[in-house]
Amino acid sequence: MTRIRKLGLTVAIISGLAGIMGTAQPVRGETLTIGATHSLRAPFQEILPLFEKEYGMTARVVYGASQTLRRQIEHGEAIDVFLSESIEEVEKLYQQGLTLNGKPRVYAQTSLVLVMSAASRATSISFHDVVPNRARMALADPKTSVLGEITARMFTTFDPAYKTGSNFLYGQHSLDIMNLVQTGKADVGVVYRSDAINSGHVRIIDEAPAGSYTTIKFGHAVVWTCRSDSRPAADEFLDFLLSPRVQKLLLKYGFDAVPLTE
Repeated sequence: MTRIRKLGLTVAIISGLAGIMGTAQPVRGETLTIGATHSLRAPFQEILPLFEKEYGMTARVVYGASQTLRRQIEHGEAIDVFLSESIEEVEKLYQQGLTLNGKPRVYAQTSLVLVMSAASRATSISFHDVVPNRARMALADPKTSVLGEITARMFTTFDPAYKTGSNFLYGQHSLDIMNLVQTGKADVGVVYRSDAINSGHVRIIDEAPAGSYTTIKFGHAVVWTCRSDSRPAADEFLDFLLSPRVQKLLLKYGFDAVPLTE
């Protein structure tokens, strides 16, 4: 009788452990490849570890200019999820039938700001003053950068002749521009607000004027190069990115709230 009781107890314990193991998060071991704008470097240091831990997979990020990433995807680059700094770049893929999850959606927003070195003692100037004052201005190249395109359109709205009015230095993205400002090669620079807030080397001296492309909408998509075995993970990641807690983390890193209608 004693042996029977011990055997029953052992079976119960084993069954209990099996039940616990059965309800645990499965170890999937998948790798998700994300093509992302440089502006996500700072928040991803916190966001990606959360995703990897909770979903049991590894996220590999390829950072780059959104125009460059979009062209790479068009040519078959092995990318599962595209996180652009411009929803327009995602729409270009959508119009070609190169996205897999419906119409492009906005996952974050920001605006343009004018910055100078945090160590500079120069008098602050505004967007309207920077061209007439012939300040050395660091900008993103409009030929290769979404940030550059948006900046060029913004300046054209209130100074059509701005291209001949300033001494420009070009970078590929906000990090390049802030480096030019920090090192004194440029007096001021135009970057995304979210990037400026996450830098301790520059300070914001002006916000983009109302009505001049002040809101930049970051778009996402699962793209046609997504591997079939990565598709569920890609969908899960986008749902995770749009979840209230991750959206709250993006606010922490200087992004603006995304309207519920987006």
